[in-house]
Amino acid sequence: MLALYIRDLKLGVRAGGGALTGVIFFLAVIATIPFGVGPDLNLLARIGPAILWIGALLASLLGLDRLFQADRDDGSLDLLVMSGDRHMAALTVFVKCLAHWTASVLPLVVAAPLLGLFMNMPPTGIGAAALTLLVGTPAITFIGAAGAAVAVALPRGGLLISVLVLPLTIPVLIFGVSASYGAVAEPDPFLPPFLILCALTLFLAVLGPVAAALALRWGAD
Repeated sequence: MLALYIRDLKLGVRAGGGALTGVIFFLAVIATIPFGVGPDLNLLARIGPAILWIGALLASLLGLDRLFQADRDDGSLDLLVMSGDRHMAALTVFVKCLAHWTASVLPLVVAAPLLGLFMNMPPTGIGAAALTLLVGTPAITFIGAAGAAVAVALPRGGLLISVLVLPLTIPVLIFGVSASYGAVAEPDPFLPPFLILCALTLFLAVLGPVAAALALRWGAD
């Protein structure tokens, strides 16, 4: 599994600058918000956590179509699908999700504090937003794995993945933004929505790879 993680991590880094593309898209989303809502610094500070989360969510969807594409091109996806052990297939998908998150989504989390400064967010709000993104974005990847497995054989599956995955990520978005607001806005709490966000990630870490493995198997049939 470690060898698979390292292999997929290298493929993710080499795949056309996916991480850089995601960060640039993230930056573009954040940079266009002041033009839409105006130069009110207090307003930007209030909506900053929500904008960071929405930008990171949209940027996370960009590279999901490549999650299984390389394996499909070299034929290794067939070996994964034809494996008799369903638990091993789900574990393999889990490792691939971790590698994809490290290569494509983790740079967004690293860039979030800097982009938070553009939104005039206080240091506490920036730290809370970065922490919630660190905890919550893996859940988006696990949900996206199921969508990528459904659309891997389609010629324009990237758009379909976004359509399938985006509605399912709304609970993650809600609790991530709520926890970020709770860190800076009294009397909104931080810990309860943050713990629910952690629970969602752990739950989807099990459900997402299992659903993706089943979708790949059914697609092959």
